[in-house]
Amino acid sequence: MDVRLPNLGEGADSGVVVAVSVKEGDTIQKGQTLIELESGKAVAPIPSPSSGKVTSIKVKEGDKISTGTVILSLEGAAGSGASAPPPAAEKKTPRPTPPAVVAAPEPELESSSDGEDVDSEPEETDEQTAAMAASPELRRMARMLGIPLTRIKGSARGGRVTFEDVKAWIGRLRRAAAQARVVASPAVVSRPAAPKVDRVDFAQFGVVSRKPLSALRKVIAQRMLESTSLIPQVTQFDEADITRLLDLRKRHLAAYESKGARLTVTGIVLKAVVGTLLKHPLFNASIDEVTSEIVFKEYVHLGIAVDTEAGLIVPVIRDAHKKSVLELSLDLQNLAEKARDRKVSLDELKGGSFTISNQGGIGGGHFTPIVNRPESAILGMGKGSVKAIVKEKQIVPRTLLPLALSYDHRLIDGGSAARFISDLATAIEQFEESELKL
Repeated sequence: MDVRLPNLGEGADSGVVVAVSVKEGDTIQKGQTLIELESGKAVAPIPSPSSGKVTSIKVKEGDKISTGTVILSLEGAAGSGASAPPPAAEKKTPRPTPPAVVAAPEPELESSSDGEDVDSEPEETDEQTAAMAASPELRRMARMLGIPLTRIKGSARGGRVTFEDVKAWIGRLRRAAAQARVVASPAVVSRPAAPKVDRVDFAQFGVVSRKPLSALRKVIAQRMLESTSLIPQVTQFDEADITRLLDLRKRHLAAYESKGARLTVTGIVLKAVVGTLLKHPLFNASIDEVTSEIVFKEYVHLGIAVDTEAGLIVPVIRDAHKKSVLELSLDLQNLAEKARDRKVSLDELKGGSFTISNQGGIGGGHFTPIVNRPESAILGMGKGSVKAIVKEKQIVPRTLLPLALSYDHRLIDGGSAARFISDLATAIEQFEESELKL
């Protein structure tokens, strides 16, 4: 039987083979890893769906393969539907290709579940409206607003049209209009077209060498292009005095180590960020570009940018609003290690509502992080440094942490951003010691 690449999940239908874990002649067991596949920003093991002897291997390291590609052949394998040839693609009724947008076509509106059509029809006469089973007030309102009562199916006794029937009919019109806007303006939600570029012969200026972009680097490049092309981004800068916070960290460091956790400034700041996001929910929200709505999330899933040898990976700490500093520190440590080892799963890379990028361990001060679309904001942290500041009319040395908040200006205004970063700096400077106690 041929073992094929299974469906990798939503939004992932291909990947690059980074390791082949078996060889021809091996006898393998069901569930044993066959290959490791780099898809998006994750490296996932692909297990065997059956036991048997490997008779031939069809892929090698560096190959780009997609769902349904034959990985290898097995002899004496127990039957498994997962390894059978992929079924023929489901036949779908072909949709007519929309005409070129010269003049926008009249949108085809949806029909209601009870059979009434909300498509355009000849206007009804006043006599027809008056003859409808509806209250005088409703008929008068319908005439003023141009609502065709004869096209609305009444839900009351005898087919009488009520105000609720009219509201439901208008709701269907709005949904149909939203669908029409998406069809008429696909550029609003589609990826930006790659600009036409001329190839430059760099070798004419001197000796060069070439190295292909990795699959991860291509994904990063595409995400950054989408974000900067579709989101008008502004960055708000500030500094937080973490002198007291560093003293608190030293005081509780040993207790956290006894629990197997590393108490870091980042782990403490995560807790402060959660509290600030709950106070400013707009920074935890997203724009639904299809429906032109703001989506407010009742959860806080924090994306943590991790610098790896392969490139930037952003695993997500889920339900951060429900976790203590200890739990956040353990999650932070675990996800960072998995990201650097490329063992983070695709699910652990999805669903973030706000991202934090900390360059403090490397160096540098303020920078302008790029919003991780479809989120609306991202926080950048630089390296804390000792500076001379004026405090209570005295010049004293204090350790200041650079903060940089980039945000989607379509959703967030400058005043809101200034209030957010000011409240965050206060939350860091006045962090409650009780939050650190185990």
